[in-house]
Amino acid sequence: MNTPLTNYINLLGLVVRDRVTHFQGTTTCLSFDLYGCIQAAVQPKIDKDGKIPEGRWMDVGRLHPNADVRTMSVPDFNPETSTITILGR
Repeated sequence: MNTPLTNYINLLGLVVRDRVTHFQGTTTCLSFDLYGCIQAAVQPKIDKDGKIPEGRWMDVGRLHPNADVRTMSVPDFNPETSTITILGR
């Protein structure tokens, strides 16, 4: 199924680049707020010294996927088929 929500979910694990700042990294988390703003947490690669750089939250409209380079596969969030534990169930 290809809905607007799944389009956003499919950003998870993709390497993306911000169109304005050219900041690049893997999408690790999504946020949908009450006012319609959808943001993604972008985590860059470990630097040459082995340090983990700080990630950034960015509006998804500014993000450009980097040629379908996926760091990890998207989790299955379907409660009927997923192995992810859902609170309250």
